[in-house]
Amino acid sequence: MQPSIDEPGLRPTGSWKLWAAAGLSAGLLELPFPFAGPLPPWRSLFAWIALAPLLAALAAAGRQPRPLRRGFQLGYLCGILWYAGNCYWVRDTMMKYGDMPPLVPELLLLGFSMILGLYFGLFGFFVALIQKRTGSSLAALAAAPVLWTALELAAARITSVPWDQLGYSQVDNALINPLATITGVYGIGFLIVAANAFFAGALVVERVKARFVFAAAGLAFLGTAAAGLCVAPPAPAPASTAVLIQPNLDVSGVSLWSGPGEWESHMKGFARLAAEPCGTGAPDGRSSSLGSKTYIAGIPETGAPAGEIVCPPYATHPDLVVWPESPAPYFEDDARLQKSLAALAVSTQSPLVIGTIGMDFVPKDSIWREYNSALIVGADGRRVGRYDKIHLVPFGEYVPFQQFLFFAHKLTGKVSRFDRGTEHRTFRLNGHRYGVFICYEAVFADEVREFAQLGAEALVNISDDGWYGDTSAPWQHLNMVRMRAIENRRWIVRATNNGVTASIDPYGRVRQSIPRHAEDALPAGYGFRSDTTFYTAHGDVFAWVCVLLSVGMAGLAARGLVRR
Repeated sequence: MQPSIDEPGLRPTGSWKLWAAAGLSAGLLELPFPFAGPLPPWRSLFAWIALAPLLAALAAAGRQPRPLRRGFQLGYLCGILWYAGNCYWVRDTMMKYGDMPPLVPELLLLGFSMILGLYFGLFGFFVALIQKRTGSSLAALAAAPVLWTALELAAARITSVPWDQLGYSQVDNALINPLATITGVYGIGFLIVAANAFFAGALVVERVKARFVFAAAGLAFLGTAAAGLCVAPPAPAPASTAVLIQPNLDVSGVSLWSGPGEWESHMKGFARLAAEPCGTGAPDGRSSSLGSKTYIAGIPETGAPAGEIVCPPYATHPDLVVWPESPAPYFEDDARLQKSLAALAVSTQSPLVIGTIGMDFVPKDSIWREYNSALIVGADGRRVGRYDKIHLVPFGEYVPFQQFLFFAHKLTGKVSRFDRGTEHRTFRLNGHRYGVFICYEAVFADEVREFAQLGAEALVNISDDGWYGDTSAPWQHLNMVRMRAIENRRWIVRATNNGVTASIDPYGRVRQSIPRHAEDALPAGYGFRSDTTFYTAHGDVFAWVCVLLSVGMAGLAARGLVRR
């Protein structure tokens, strides 16, 4: 079926231009995400036009031989290039810490990009399928936001790598990101692809009047996004203080602190940092060992001003002390650790959240199971409970598909072998309920919201981003944590091994932080909320609706082509 003169149609386009358009989209799509530092908010505007060249190329591919194959190829090229650029840190991390032979890190990054790039390829295939079935570029462009959202959910649920989904680019946009309280990050991505579809429509339609209509609609989205960067979200006042410890331990080698006095020295440093609650000194009035305490009133390395730590007037001790996920040899069954943590909790009069290696003995199998865990200790020094990390990092904390990748341990000699946790839990401390999630779990929106659904009034994130070095990954990771605060309207206090350690308010704004790569402690203000957003209560309903619509559209299109 050929488009009529009055219907938005497709211009004949040289094959090389289609490939160039796919590559251009990959390049533009890198811009609204962090590179090697925090993202300047203005760069988030590129998200609203980045996919337009690819969408226009997919529409034009309808005039090419074998349009379905060409649609897949164009999408796949864009996906491979984007993942290789956005996640270049995979190579850097594996090269430095993976104990791999030469060229293996490069091959791993290529394989990573080729696997995840398949989602882009499927996106291109289904857009081309709908166009081929209907003969209309409008129908294909209208379906694009739905298809994109469905495939983002597939990336989260099937391959479990929902890294830098499109909606994260708008974490600083106060007019756009409130949508996440209803749809999660997926709804924001849906809007962005819709805007790109309008711009693509302006590129491919024949009639001049139609081009102006499509361009005006796309500019309306872009103008709203630009205005959103100028709007300040609400600034709720913190009501409590958590001491977030940033030990800045070296991740390059495992140390058991077994040298003479080494354990004691490290624990004294831990206690010193934990006793840095507010302003001028420790709870007993001693002067601070770190001097007058200041913080960065925003994200590090953005030129944010410094602020002086001020605690609520009634505070005589911190409400929480948090030690991050780190390479410290904190094994839960170590009697020295248990004794030290009990003494520290009593001395600071504060409950503790401690990144540890959880240990469980399984009598039936006569083996010990090890978990990447957060140990919770009450202010009285007694153990409250433990949360075990559920979503482990592939090739970092476990080897996926070990029966097929049996050779992987020879290539990745430093891969840990943790067992998975099985239960989302919350903990009552000082009359409030907390949820704790660990490192990579921050990228799984539907799982983090379960803590708020279970009654958590504040969230704690512990992480060790030292593995990423000075790449884009720590900043990308921070923005994903910020989106979790927005979706659930919860304060998040985040303690990391070497940064970014921060307090994040329920609107996703970093209120306090400290510099990266420094041994320090941040007395961070935070608060509590018990209200429930639609997203907290219902999860990825919007994304699942897009999945159902996508399956229906693709099924009808395929059925029609088979009949023809």
